[in-house]
Amino acid sequence: MSRQLTQAPRYRTLADTLAREVRASYRPGDLLPAEAALAKRFDVNRHTVRRALDELVAAGMVTRHQGRGTQVVDRRLDYAVNAGSKVTQNLAELGLATRTLCLEQGLRVPPEAIAQRFDRNPGEPLLCVDTLRHVDDSPVLLLRHWFDDRRLPDWTHRYRGGPTRALLKQHYDLRLYRRRVRIEAGSANRDDTRLLHCPLNAPLLQLTSDNVDADAMLVEISVGRARADRLAYHIDFNDIDEVSQ
Repeated sequence: MSRQLTQAPRYRTLADTLAREVRASYRPGDLLPAEAALAKRFDVNRHTVRRALDELVAAGMVTRHQGRGTQVVDRRLDYAVNAGSKVTQNLAELGLATRTLCLEQGLRVPPEAIAQRFDRNPGEPLLCVDTLRHVDDSPVLLLRHWFDDRRLPDWTHRYRGGPTRALLKQHYDLRLYRRRVRIEAGSANRDDTRLLHCPLNAPLLQLTSDNVDADAMLVEISVGRARADRLAYHIDFNDIDEVSQ
């Protein structure tokens, strides 16, 4: 029995096209062509263009100004944070090329708060892996992964860069899920400026994530420091029974 694929609405396809063009060819402050010009170029009606631009406004990429038109706000990458989301997969769905470099890895004594979450004694080391994520050849995200080294024998002989999730699945049959996430503001120190190519004290977003296996056992705590001018986190709440204020 044949299965008919559901085609995405025209405005959504147009929104994806415009989002790619904004990321590739526009700078903050640039104006997009007028709705009439976009309608003519893509052979659609103005209502379709307007709905597509609404999608970009909702994503925080552009804003509308009466009498001026649609203006690019910034070039932030919109990253969804949920239990199973993966950075590389998420950005690939946006049509962006990513590259992950391994900066350093090995056993290291973690901060006391992280040691306690792993139920480790003070001074007892964990496996620490530092990576740098590039998006379209631009450094965007520094990640420090604290792993339970007892779960990942021979890790340092196997990992040479790329998504850590792929190696966890391939060699250790581990798929991780976020159990807890903390997002806070920070500012760039000298190491951040060198690696992320941003000014000293530039705003950063820090996301700390407790990641567990299918049995809810803690395997990793990741601490990501992202350029706030390049990355935005959003969290969707899907299965909500009650909202209280």
